[in-house]
Amino acid sequence: MTASSDPAPAVRTATSFVNDDDRTTWPLTAHQIGADATGIVEAVLEGGPATLPVELRNHRVSPVESKIKVRHYGGYEHFERDPAGVVDGAPAVFRWTGRTRIAE
Repeated sequence: MTASSDPAPAVRTATSFVNDDDRTTWPLTAHQIGADATGIVEAVLEGGPATLPVELRNHRVSPVESKIKVRHYGGYEHFERDPAGVVDGAPAVFRWTGRTRIAE
């Protein structure tokens, strides 16, 4: 093993553990923090399976987000932003477009 004269880069994270993922080593990128992330909006998911819990139907997303994928019963439920747009104060609406299964 060789020693390096370069110190490890400083890493900023939101929290150490998020959904059981250790994110202390993830560097922040322009994709994670950028001009598009300055105005987080509320989003509501419409359509899809009746078994999708209510707590999974509410999200906070970037105003430029066009798709949301939710893990549900061995697959993913896919939702796309309603092109009608957002009325002031109302959450963005994402409508169900289909389901994919998780490959085993």
